[in-house]
Amino acid sequence: MVKKFTAVITKEAKWYVAHCLELGVVSQGETLEEARANLQEAVELYIESFGDEGVPEGSPGAYVYQLEAEVSG
Repeated sequence: MVKKFTAVITKEAKWYVAHCLELGVVSQGETLEEARANLQEAVELYIESFGDEGVPEGSPGAYVYQLEAEVSG
């Protein structure tokens, strides 16, 4: 069975940090592709270790976007 999850990747200094929102799994990589691959592996290991009981069906429909805010200074 295949389940879909929501992933968010952000750039922090020289690393790309990847988060799986539903599971709270986090990984990183020096490139976007490496972060994505590392998160894929981390999610699969998480499910292998803890089973799929309690793993949500499908994504929560998260909406991820960039926000701009005025900053004084």
